[in-house]
Amino acid sequence: MDTIKLNNGIEMPILGYGVFQVSPEECERCVLDAISTGYRLIDTAQAYYNEEGVGNAVAKCGVPRDQLFLTTKVWITNAGEEKAARSIEDSLRKLRTDYIDILLIHQPFSDYPGTWRAMEKAVKDGKVRAIGLSNFYPDRFVDMAEYANIKPAVNQLKTNVFSQQWEAEAEMEPYGTRIMAWGPLAQGSEDLQNNPVLTALAGKYDKTVQQIALRYLVQRNIIAIPKSTRIERMKQNLDIFDFCLSAEDMEKIRPLDKPADFHWSHRDPELVKFLLNYDKQFNPDNQ
Repeated sequence: MDTIKLNNGIEMPILGYGVFQVSPEECERCVLDAISTGYRLIDTAQAYYNEEGVGNAVAKCGVPRDQLFLTTKVWITNAGEEKAARSIEDSLRKLRTDYIDILLIHQPFSDYPGTWRAMEKAVKDGKVRAIGLSNFYPDRFVDMAEYANIKPAVNQLKTNVFSQQWEAEAEMEPYGTRIMAWGPLAQGSEDLQNNPVLTALAGKYDKTVQQIALRYLVQRNIIAIPKSTRIERMKQNLDIFDFCLSAEDMEKIRPLDKPADFHWSHRDPELVKFLLNYDKQFNPDNQ
């Protein structure tokens, strides 16, 4: 597995397995399959409600803990220094581990400066190795990065061939912050599967369209966390390290980038309201 060096010197796998929308019932089995296939980076979150499944898989997989790289994220309802600190302890317990490899603020809302202070303390206490952000657009990112004593190691953003995040990458570069791509396969969009540029490249390299899309990201030094519940697809997504896209072919993909859809932007008030109320459907205590 290829790795990438974070701004604090830690080596992180550049390709991992994400468990967003993997049910708690399926999560343990899926993570065990992913680890057996060769994945070492596993990405979860408090708001996915499947940290226990990841923890159970980590405990059973037989791979030494120091060979795995666990990511989780602090949710909005746990924002603030005290609540975030308690939630970090809960995540450690659910993940059945003494430390988290990288911990992120999941959304740029509520008291995220307080959350960051709790995360910085967790680093100093040896409970977390690296910290970062998720869904922080360039304006919010710079606000947070300038404030932080420990600069964000990654910013997890929706990043794929149709959402290439060039502006965000430019703003993050001075801080040494890496993009970590969620939705790296455009969330199963038919536009990905049927795109003529990608299908032509898939034929040229004898790979799938999905493998071309993932290879494009890792060649830009973007960390990607594709999700699948099928072990055959997990294997396919991992099989991207035996070829390289030429510089000319990388440039063919760049024009596929599209303007951001405001309806699903974190600047859309309706999306913000949805996110602020998201976990109430799972956790009545947050009503």
